[in-house]
Amino acid sequence: MSYIEEAAHFEHNETPFHLGFLPTEQSSELTKNLDKTFEKSVTDGVHMLQSVDRNVLSMAEKIFDSPEFAELVDALYTAVSSGCRMVFSGCGATGRLSILLEKMWRTGVPEYAGSAASIMTGGDYALVKSVESFEDYAIFGARQVRDLKMKKGDILVAITEGGETSSVLGTVKEFTSIGGKAFLLFNNPAEILKNHLERCREAITNPLVTVLDLSCGPMALAGSTRMQATTSEQLVVSCALEVVADRLYHTEKSRRFARDFGELLDLLSTGSVVEKIADQITFEADIYRNSGKVTYFADEYMLDLFTDTTERSPTFMLPGFKRSCDTALPEPWAFVRNPLYPAGEALRRALGNRELRCLEWTKEDYTAMGAPEKIVDAPPQISAENLEQIPVGNNDIPARYASGYDASVLFYFNTAGDELRKAAEREAEKTAFYKEIDCGCAPLAPTRLKIFEHLAVKLQWNTISTGTMVLLGRVAGNWMSCVAISNKKLIDRAIRLISELGSVDYHTACVELFRTVEENSSAPAVLRTLERIGRK
Repeated sequence: MSYIEEAAHFEHNETPFHLGFLPTEQSSELTKNLDKTFEKSVTDGVHMLQSVDRNVLSMAEKIFDSPEFAELVDALYTAVSSGCRMVFSGCGATGRLSILLEKMWRTGVPEYAGSAASIMTGGDYALVKSVESFEDYAIFGARQVRDLKMKKGDILVAITEGGETSSVLGTVKEFTSIGGKAFLLFNNPAEILKNHLERCREAITNPLVTVLDLSCGPMALAGSTRMQATTSEQLVVSCALEVVADRLYHTEKSRRFARDFGELLDLLSTGSVVEKIADQITFEADIYRNSGKVTYFADEYMLDLFTDTTERSPTFMLPGFKRSCDTALPEPWAFVRNPLYPAGEALRRALGNRELRCLEWTKEDYTAMGAPEKIVDAPPQISAENLEQIPVGNNDIPARYASGYDASVLFYFNTAGDELRKAAEREAEKTAFYKEIDCGCAPLAPTRLKIFEHLAVKLQWNTISTGTMVLLGRVAGNWMSCVAISNKKLIDRAIRLISELGSVDYHTACVELFRTVEENSSAPAVLRTLERIGRK
């Protein structure tokens, strides 16, 4: 098809993926001038990004007192205490969150480690590298439920920021079809989803589904649900798990999770923490401007860093993590390694000492599922073997210190073990710069699952990565102007961005975007399109 035909097809036949009506896809009034604010003052930019996190607190104060939250806790406790499983399902940022929730449970409640599992659209491979277009297909989510051998008595906690991700809704439909009980968490008003999208209406009105509506408004960076949306979901589900753990150990106590989260936000907005965040933003931006690369060295919080660095690739159109054999691909700007272990062991340790849960699907499997022809003809290489080839352990990677302007960054929370520090310092001898960043802050409310430690890392690192990209010109206003268009939702987001920044209607923006794609320009499609239509 020509680009005109492809544009017409997307505009008229892919309307279920036109999502501009959703608050999570819209621009926040609090950060309209994000790029200009960072240009004047990095610390002011940090404060502006942090201001939107207060919307999560307002939501939390309501949800923790809701009957739906109480029902979630009761259902999870019943499942675990009866020998069944809690399964967390998500895609992209919420898929990585699902893996993190499983890890938090496994390490925080080790006696019940086997009672938690996670389904990440695309399997564990998608933890470190996005699996393009998988989220568009409910059949893949359904197959992953079957692969995990879920049974009635298990509990499914399905997490989708927008509430409309097809693969996640596919897990809900498949599990409830066998009589399983599911909880569905999302960040848009349920009524809006029901009124606009059939796939959402089917899930929301399913009698075996309990909905937790965590609406907290637009994101600090328009459409970037890895930020406040996923923060709210991480807060709510991890707090539910903490209450379940209290019951299992007969140590039930009065919890004030909303207050504790508010105190964390206060800590992160203090002058010393903001200065630390601003310093890291300035440091990283300088490295990337000079064609350098940053390698983070981490151990206990390695998984938390994965959830941020992996998401930078589609959000800002940066090179993603790659296998050692993919020598023709560019190096990722930022990379995460545990220098203490080989790659496979580092991954398993990051996952809470469990085996990799990757997709070993064959061409025949994709054909049987009715997958699109492009996937059947070229099945993605997302097996466990492929994942272990991504050098996130103690591998020597000469390309990470070849530019003469590369940096090693030791990452830890409050304290770094002597072995980790020594290993990072040895690696740093190869790079031009060495830096340590402590994401610790105190006092935090004590929990078995280290809820607020993990949230502190997430909130700081979301701000650092976003602020760095703003300084590098990859954000216009508060829109991700270099967004990759690797699935239908992102294509729609790119069209709306072109429409807003280019002052053209949706139809024109759609046609011009597909024209850019047909030209195979190496520049980011949104920026190239805006340039061609004469808009800055």
